[in-house]
Amino acid sequence: MTTARPFFSVALAAGFAAVLHLAASPARAEAVPDVDTSLAGNYLAARLASSERDSDAAVTYLRNLMKLDARNDEIVERTFFAMLMDGDIDDAMKLADRMVKADRTHRIARLALSVRAIKKAHYQTARTNLALSVRGPIGDLTATLLAAWTFYGSGNTKGAVELIDRLEGPDWYVPLKELHAGLILDAAGQKKEAGKRLEQAMKIDPGSLRAIDAYARWASRNESIDAALAAYASFDKQLPNHPVVLAAIKELKAGKTLPPLVKTAQEGSSEVLYGLGSTVGRQGGEDLALVYLQLAIWLYPEHPFASLTLADLYEQLKQPAKAIEVYESVPDTSPLKRNAEVQLAVNLDAADKFNDARAHLDKMIAADPKDIEAIVALGKIQQARKMFADCAGTYSKAIALIPEPKKGNWALFYFRGICNERSKNWPAAEADLKKALELNPDQPHVLNYLGYSWVDQGINLDQGVEMIRKAAKLRPDDGPIVDSLGWAYYRLGRYDEAVVELERAIELMPQDPVINDHLGDAYWKVGRKLEAGFQWAHARDLKPEPDDLTKIVQKIDKGLDAVDQPAPVRKAEETQKGG
Repeated sequence: MTTARPFFSVALAAGFAAVLHLAASPARAEAVPDVDTSLAGNYLAARLASSERDSDAAVTYLRNLMKLDARNDEIVERTFFAMLMDGDIDDAMKLADRMVKADRTHRIARLALSVRAIKKAHYQTARTNLALSVRGPIGDLTATLLAAWTFYGSGNTKGAVELIDRLEGPDWYVPLKELHAGLILDAAGQKKEAGKRLEQAMKIDPGSLRAIDAYARWASRNESIDAALAAYASFDKQLPNHPVVLAAIKELKAGKTLPPLVKTAQEGSSEVLYGLGSTVGRQGGEDLALVYLQLAIWLYPEHPFASLTLADLYEQLKQPAKAIEVYESVPDTSPLKRNAEVQLAVNLDAADKFNDARAHLDKMIAADPKDIEAIVALGKIQQARKMFADCAGTYSKAIALIPEPKKGNWALFYFRGICNERSKNWPAAEADLKKALELNPDQPHVLNYLGYSWVDQGINLDQGVEMIRKAAKLRPDDGPIVDSLGWAYYRLGRYDEAVVELERAIELMPQDPVINDHLGDAYWKVGRKLEAGFQWAHARDLKPEPDDLTKIVQKIDKGLDAVDQPAPVRKAEETQKGG
């Protein structure tokens, strides 16, 4: 199974997490309500749309607000941000000009104006805007790297690299500093120094595709094709069959060298914004990420990763319609086009267009029956929609394409095992789960699923409980796994131990209706009936599955004894002896 989702670097994650303290976003509003003609109505509607990150609606209401109260600086600022996040960059720039007259050091307005200047090759104007912006850890790095690319655009490569080298900051600055110094030197044709910097960037952050790609491209022109292939091979061990890597390897094996990753100041500046936006978005800074990625695309629309990263961010924000728009814009010539097509189908399903999603994937698979990514995507959609017999068959098609399964293929057997188990085909499910463990013996989800399935059936009890314990030890903060351990104890009649684990699971996932229901049952069994009622009431209010809701309501009304409960499990041999 391959993974082709775009990403920048995992090495920067800890640094950005320390800087960002932004709340997770709620889901986007379903539709834009009728436009209110009053100032208060538009203001409240704009606030709601902004809080839900519905940028289309927010821009609509804020434009109306500006017509009603054109001199309000707060409204101007909110409209500016909403336009940036929505990709309405040209209109946002007009507001940026107005904003810096009221606040000459406004960081994002100055950033936007510097990007506009870079696009026009007005490099001194760009540096002036960057110098006037208020700084912070991310702002310092952004402004310095962008300013360095403006120096390169002005023909001052030495000044560009010296500016980067003078920047002091936390350790997570280092990979980006080395990468962009190397990219600038490579674009300037300073071969020896470029190689040193790019190799250092690759060594510091071997998980960064951009660092690997930049070095391998340099190596293909300045060392050897074999050296470039070796760099890509090192990345392939971490993330096999990435389409960008496969495309580059194909070119190298055809005897071709690869051009620099970045050739102009505009491309380099777009790379800065993409790299920071990608990382910020993974650390809870979705609003800032949207701004950076939209500016990156506006500055250099052909950036190979910025669009897919933006679409991926829309997926995180549960905005499938906007993700679909971005995926549709990926050019046919891009190595990432197939990945974009698969994700487009995933988002069609998320937009509740299952038939369209299935038709899209069926078309891809018909065109290429060996397209394992499309097959797996279809299986996941079927599994999420509880079409378990269908998804078992779909995963079988994917598995048939792998003659010699390896450790990385464990998930295919795990998912097919789940589909088989839900289809009441336990022998096939057990075989799949065992195969998944054979490929990856310490995979906690497989350990948990197989172990609990055994316990629930009263077979292999000692081994099953031990597997669940191991899973919980491997993933001590995983609420569902801890819940499985507690519920396994419950099924074994070990109610005191069940309470301990289920209380821990509740601490990890207090809003999960299943765990609350389980804890209520365990409390009842140990005589804590008042607390049991509280847990069931909480589970009822958390929107459980309809079948579960019926039982929960019965337990609240009449107690646990009024509901059919599975008897405590015993070993199969004990059952045969009559217990």
